[in-house]
Amino acid sequence: MNAPNSLLELTARLRDGIVTPHDAVAESLKSIADTEESIRAWVRVDEDGAARQASALETIGGTKGPLWGVPVAVKDLIDVQGLPTECGSRLKCGVPAEVDADCVRLLREAGAVVLGKTVTTEFGYFSPGPTRNPANPDHTPGGSSSGSAAAVAAGTVSLALGTQTAGSLIRPASYCGVAGFVAAQGQFAMTGITGLSRSLDSLGLLARNVKDLRYAWNALGGYDAIKVQDNPGSVDLLFWNGSGLDDLTPDMTEALDHASAVLGNGHDIHLTEWTDHELIRALAKDHATVMAAEAAVERSAELTQPEALSQPFIDLLTAGRGIKEEEYQAALARIAASRRKFLAVPKRFDAVLGPAALGAAPRGIGATGSPVLSRPWQALGMPALSIPGLRSRSGMPLGLQLIGLPGREPQLFEIGERIEAALILTSAGHHAQPALSD
Repeated sequence: MNAPNSLLELTARLRDGIVTPHDAVAESLKSIADTEESIRAWVRVDEDGAARQASALETIGGTKGPLWGVPVAVKDLIDVQGLPTECGSRLKCGVPAEVDADCVRLLREAGAVVLGKTVTTEFGYFSPGPTRNPANPDHTPGGSSSGSAAAVAAGTVSLALGTQTAGSLIRPASYCGVAGFVAAQGQFAMTGITGLSRSLDSLGLLARNVKDLRYAWNALGGYDAIKVQDNPGSVDLLFWNGSGLDDLTPDMTEALDHASAVLGNGHDIHLTEWTDHELIRALAKDHATVMAAEAAVERSAELTQPEALSQPFIDLLTAGRGIKEEEYQAALARIAASRRKFLAVPKRFDAVLGPAALGAAPRGIGATGSPVLSRPWQALGMPALSIPGLRSRSGMPLGLQLIGLPGREPQLFEIGERIEAALILTSAGHHAQPALSD
């Protein structure tokens, strides 16, 4: 499988005139031709549209945007003018979007070339598409941003858009071995995105590494927050082991132990154990309640055609319809109270670090894995990073999850870069462990 292209490397080549936007598009198309038969990450590749966009960039003068000429993949829950938004469902086939989603508009304003649409699960829920994991095609690529994660991991693009409602981006990033960022709820407008839960849906980005993510976030206008200096000295993190939600695999438990030992040895990153597991369990439960209740409202029209829906999606919407208004409001109130409690954490700690998934990607593509480790943090609406750099004993990717605060994203990226660099420095020894079955 092709090594993923670095976004920073590609933007430098484009800026310096080493390659043109047409060249960058051609490189992506060649990579798709080489990998798509086995990975199946793309719903639609818009070769003609990409060529027109590249020509326009090359002929129109003026200031070049930070993503000038960069081919980008867009998850097929997000509207791209002229292309259908099919949402992984037979109910949405063939009708082109009339205008770009707001996030796609931001991409174009930054100079990006929209290459096409990537596979999503049915309406961003559990029923998987055909995409396979580039690390091993016999394994799932994860949840609803699976096509975007696989497209980056396969090296077909250096940047992709995704979304998250539960664990739809953090988990596939972890499974496929790329970096993922979920924006704080409300930071980016969700206009033009087919949602599942209005209070939980968030925009996300996928790239090769955390530095690429930070560059992309800045390019989309995210850098309006508190500025922090690079390498800000000592970092204090709360270290969460996923306790109380589900059992981690032995590989993930070993990876957490390894990460703890590495970060505590000469990297000026101090870890304190997270102990409020009751808060996490309550948030995960309330997240599930809110998601089901809101999905039943958001997708009520689809439930009138159950013959075109998967059984898990029908079950979600049916369960949501059965949630009483007072149950829904009580869950929202508890989440709000927990958010106020969590916002007090930075008085002593910079972020929370824990596992991004229960383990490596499970074998098979009939299911997408569990989102449970992302549910609490998504309920809180916090920005989150999935940091690559670890592997299971059989060589499958394992990701860590770093959760920060809205308005302090630059610090979150800086800490994420330091963690990623530390893990990469020691990855050879960690990968050399004897093989276990996943």
